[in-house]
Amino acid sequence: MEITYASSSSRNLVDSAETTTTTTTTTKTNNRPVKVIRLQQPYFASSTDSSISSSLFSVTMISKWREKVKRMSFVEWIEVFLPCLRWIRTYKWREYLQIDLMAGITVGIMLVPQAMSYAKLAGLHPIYGLYSGFVPIFLYALFGSSRQLAIGPVALVSLLVSNVLGSIADSSDKLYTELAILLALMVGILECVMGLLRLGWLIRFISHAVISGFTTSSAIIIALSQAKYFLGYDITRSSKIVPLVKSIVAGADKFLWPPFVTGSIILAILLVMKHLGKTRKYLRFLRAAGPLTAVVLGTVFVKMFHPSSISLVGEIPQGLPKFSIPKEFQHVTSLIPTALLITGVAILESVGIAKALAAKNGYELDSNQELFGLGVANICGSFFSAYPSTGSFSRSAVNHESGAKTGLSGIVMGIIMTCALLFLTPLFREIPQCALAAIVVSAVMGLVDYDEAIFLWRVNKKDFLLWTITAITTLFFGIEIGVIVGVGFSLAFVIHESANPHVAVLGRLPGTTVYRNIQQYPEAYTYNGIVIVRIDAPIYFANISFIKDRLREFEVTIDGTTKRGPEVERIYFVILEMAPVTYVDSSAVQALKDLHQEYKLRDIQIAISNPNREVLLTLAKAGLMELIGKEWYFVRIHDAVQVCLQYVANAKGSAETVKHSFDRKPSLSQKFQAQLGDTTSSPELAPGDHDSLTSRDIESAEDRRDERHPSFLRRLWKQHAQDEASSQSEPLLSREV
Repeated sequence: MEITYASSSSRNLVDSAETTTTTTTTTKTNNRPVKVIRLQQPYFASSTDSSISSSLFSVTMISKWREKVKRMSFVEWIEVFLPCLRWIRTYKWREYLQIDLMAGITVGIMLVPQAMSYAKLAGLHPIYGLYSGFVPIFLYALFGSSRQLAIGPVALVSLLVSNVLGSIADSSDKLYTELAILLALMVGILECVMGLLRLGWLIRFISHAVISGFTTSSAIIIALSQAKYFLGYDITRSSKIVPLVKSIVAGADKFLWPPFVTGSIILAILLVMKHLGKTRKYLRFLRAAGPLTAVVLGTVFVKMFHPSSISLVGEIPQGLPKFSIPKEFQHVTSLIPTALLITGVAILESVGIAKALAAKNGYELDSNQELFGLGVANICGSFFSAYPSTGSFSRSAVNHESGAKTGLSGIVMGIIMTCALLFLTPLFREIPQCALAAIVVSAVMGLVDYDEAIFLWRVNKKDFLLWTITAITTLFFGIEIGVIVGVGFSLAFVIHESANPHVAVLGRLPGTTVYRNIQQYPEAYTYNGIVIVRIDAPIYFANISFIKDRLREFEVTIDGTTKRGPEVERIYFVILEMAPVTYVDSSAVQALKDLHQEYKLRDIQIAISNPNREVLLTLAKAGLMELIGKEWYFVRIHDAVQVCLQYVANAKGSAETVKHSFDRKPSLSQKFQAQLGDTTSSPELAPGDHDSLTSRDIESAEDRRDERHPSFLRRLWKQHAQDEASSQSEPLLSREV
């Protein structure tokens, strides 16, 4: 089945086009050459053919998969499960070894005090932070695909653990610790399942504005939760800002100066070192050395002055963790929401950082393999008393800045942590709690992303509103509510944009055959009696009503545009540019049928331009090809406009009158050429290069006569209309086409 457009001056033009086998044909009717371009229709298979085609497609896919499997060597199969072999096989020992060793030592020294600090934030004993930075690091180095990501305890996950477990058990109870370990197992299983099922794409529905607002508020909550170590008295454990502030104010009479001064000085030193490490390349080692410096300074101060008002870390067990299976499985149901939330945060933070680092270092990253690696690290970590771990932004940045080339730097981090557990834990006993709190506060201050809020306000007010809603909700109603509300609004915005797509009226740019949005290009002009509409979205059940309403609006009036062509009182054609339409569902097909019937009652014809193969096949299966008419499907907008202009030019006369007028009387083109004094024959018209005769005549006249004779065309059309109005009969558009 072949689709063409046809000139209104010759009904047999369609037939002649359908019988040809070439891509284009040129037909001359009454000395009016028209070049016809075929619109190729995809093969319209029957139900039997469709089932056979589907079977063949399945067989082809299976055969391709088998061929791919056969081509994979044994080493490539091992690399699928152990991505570390990819960098081990190509490791350049002379170039990379020293760099990886230095990077691993630097980040490992940074990790030890941070791990203890984040464990305190999670409500756990500091030793569990060290455990979480031990086994997971080695496992991720084997199964993870990023070569620079540094995993372990992080502030945001620690806050989530503290928030959910605080409502179930007291932090001093053994149950609290068991639940934290069980949570690591659940998070690991979820990450492995998502990685194996390749479900990482689900996180794309969470807007960056939501993540930024959430992390900003979480950073404020984390900083306030550490205030008790600076102030010297206990405050309420909460993930909401109001209870925290009330508790801080209520206990102001218990304020102690020694921990406040000590913690503030250590925090100031950390911030200065962090700033110098970021701004001066030759001092970048200061950024990594900051946490270790804080611990050393705090310990020296306690050793020298022995202040009784400063609380210390206390005894830390020495040695590696023992293998044990997580317990308390009866609490799994209550932990599922938090496990899902931690998994989402881990994916967003880890995969986002890993992708950025992979792009900077010139290698590809498999997001699903990354999820699987994180999952294995958490599952195995839970058997060695670790709570949930994920990629750290600050440590990964330091690892990258230190020049880490492969996962060997991660293995070195694990070795540093092993040495700390075996030999250094007695030295950690007299670390002041305010020093660990200062490490946490300095780390989370970088998460307060007010620059992002300013950027969103300047660029996109909707995203700024989303950022504000998420941040405020998280601050005042808690982390879980904040995430739910933020994701809910994010999805609501997506649905709103999808249900209210951009629909533009197109006009022709002067001197070209290009049609563009008249709002974007005010110089573009439209044609009387014709509306050209571009739908910039898939058409489906959620947006079809909006699209129909917009089409009705455009039919009534299009303000602010220059119009050309014959002066008519109403719309005769609606041309739908469907190049941006990637998908059409059954609801949209039915709506198009209804729209066609509605237009038919008002003598308006739909024309469709440039649908893609899938859309065209859907319309053909639904019967819209025959309903609208095969001749009203076009390759380009310009082709459709040429044909529609010819119909509009003759709309006031009957079909028979038009037919005989070309045989008996001078045509409009002949009158036009006579008045211009043009004795040359009309050149052949190609739709890609020129208008049809009618539109070409109009535009040539406008180009030549507009400035000197503004009413030239109007007189010409009026004279032609008077000649054609001798007999009135059925309008041209009412005949069957």
